[in-house]
Amino acid sequence: MAQLKSIKKWFWIHRWTSLICTLFLLMLCLTGLPLIFGEEIDEWLSNDPPYAAMPKNTPTASLDNFIGQARHRYPKDVITYVFIDDDEPQVVVNMLPSFTSDDKLTHSMQFDSRTAKLLKDEPPLSSRPPKFTAVMLSLHRDMFMDLPGELFLGFMGLLFVVSIISGVVLYGPFMKKLNFGTMRYDRSRRVKWLDLHNLLGIVTMAWLFVVGATGVMNELSTPLFGLWQMTDVKTMLQQYKGKPTPKTEELSLAQAAFETAKQAVPGTTITSLVFPGNIYGSPFHYLFWAKGNTALTSRLYNPVLVDARTGKLAAVVKMPWYLRSIEVSRPLHFGDYGGIPLKIIWVLFDVAAIVVLISGIYLWFAKRKFYEDYFLRQEQNEVNTPITID
Repeated sequence: MAQLKSIKKWFWIHRWTSLICTLFLLMLCLTGLPLIFGEEIDEWLSNDPPYAAMPKNTPTASLDNFIGQARHRYPKDVITYVFIDDDEPQVVVNMLPSFTSDDKLTHSMQFDSRTAKLLKDEPPLSSRPPKFTAVMLSLHRDMFMDLPGELFLGFMGLLFVVSIISGVVLYGPFMKKLNFGTMRYDRSRRVKWLDLHNLLGIVTMAWLFVVGATGVMNELSTPLFGLWQMTDVKTMLQQYKGKPTPKTEELSLAQAAFETAKQAVPGTTITSLVFPGNIYGSPFHYLFWAKGNTALTSRLYNPVLVDARTGKLAAVVKMPWYLRSIEVSRPLHFGDYGGIPLKIIWVLFDVAAIVVLISGIYLWFAKRKFYEDYFLRQEQNEVNTPITID
């Protein structure tokens, strides 16, 4: 009887955690499918002009060249950050009317990184049609609700993880009279759907757990990054308290600061430069983000602070464990660290997860009372009665 009560408790947990989160998880699985091939889709839909044919090892032009062109083109705007692509020969300079402006007013210039030729001058985000993958990512990340949406989907992901754990606990008792992977094709449609639901659920259990857990971690990235800024970063910048943010004319040369940062973290590739005044950076420093050059460290970023006025190295910042965990979780969530073969595997698992979710919904509406009848039979001492559905 104690075992029966335990099973009923776990069944209640599995039923309600699954029902509450299923529709949202189905949306996440559907939007996640194109995001697995997000880079390939963006390249396919892109109308960017081709890059000039040049030798493979042609060096990147000076950052001061790109920055100078951007400021000459938009003298009243401020540069928020510079993206240095390590996959394509491009450098992108992003600007705003001011650091307090709405992010939708962000506009960017795309340059050939080797010739410093302007390839594209993008209008503000509010004036350009959204990219397909950008829409899918916004829906997948926060349902267009920013932080409240992220926290809500994080909670749905947590319920999903609990439903997976409870499903594993229930798998043994509910399948004890059947061999692993049994599909009862000679039974009713509901039985077939139940067998399919159980089979796909247990086979993909590890993948579902990893993707669900990493999804929860990713949804917490905004508040955890804010926590880091309010604690470690605030302490680090305490010595600058009371000092004004440097004006544009007071900034040291960006290329020299880039070389300083590069020397501070040898064996890494610097992919972006955040300007002082950006809310995601420091009011007094150039913030460089450097990543490793190996398969593992290429997903781990190290922030390097260079004094924006003097161009001298200020600090190589050690990321806290919780932000490191998020960095590791992102490639696991989208399966984008093993090339096309791994992405195909992720798609197959994603499709299997969609079938698990849809079959769960079907089973709930088609046979809501089956499990209650089963527990009633168990309470009537029919403890060895195998689970059957007609």
